Amino acid sequence: MVEIGRVRMAQQDGGPPTTLAAGSAPGESGVSVLGVRFDGGMHLLATPRCHCICFQMSPGRVERRMAGRVVRLERPVGSLTINPAGFDCAADADEDVDILLVAVDPGRMALAAAEGALPEAQLIERISDDDPALLALARTLAFESVHNYPSGALSWNEAASSFVDGLVAGHTAAAPARSRGMLGKDLLRRLRDYVIAHLDEPIGVEALADIAGRSSFHFTRLHPYLRSVTARPVSALSADPTRP
Repeated sequence: MVEIGRVRMAQQDGGPPTTLAAGSAPGESGVSVLGVRFDGGMHLLATPRCHCICFQMSPGRVERRMAGRVVRLERPVGSLTINPAGFDCAADADEDVDILLVAVDPGRMALAAAEGALPEAQLIERISDDDPALLALARTLAFESVHNYPSGALSWNEAASSFVDGLVAGHTAAAPARSRGMLGKDLLRRLRDYVIAHLDEPIGVEALADIAGRSSFHFTRLHPYLRSVTARPVSALSADPTRP
């Protein structure tokens, strides 16, 4: 199952909600489902490590908070919220609520975007939306999970791939254009000097990302030089760091 990250869920009595569906079929789909029922009320607070696509499976009024925005709406069955990895989100309700969450590994989505000639596509956060095609696929994934994958793991993984493809096609935007030397020559030289000074010990991406002031994920995507800097010999590292 895809690692969701930090999540706190409680119903009105303070206890956990009832799990209706959970898991993923064997394979490398990078997708899993979690269906839960909150009795009497809902409280959800999360900072996910994955992309979370949440469908409200019962009608009702829910307050949703994401990226500094707060929306309280009466929504029908199937209404959609998209929470990209790393975005804090919360939801509260004063009545019974069923939700179906589809968790997508960011690496799996990045692969699908690259295969679709959209290598820099970024998932758009949506606090309230509708996507009938994605809802139908989410229902299929949940049904298969509940009934121990009667159509087989291959069928489940194909549905999971279709879900990711639909997410890329309908809910992403192109990343802003980046110049290849956007970090600047001084910072690149600092990175080079750090690597040369620590050649006798393992050099992790995290250490270089800290110097650059970036997350590890975004650091490795900034410049071709940065993707291979720890693997280059000293002679290569002494070259102009602004060239790939």
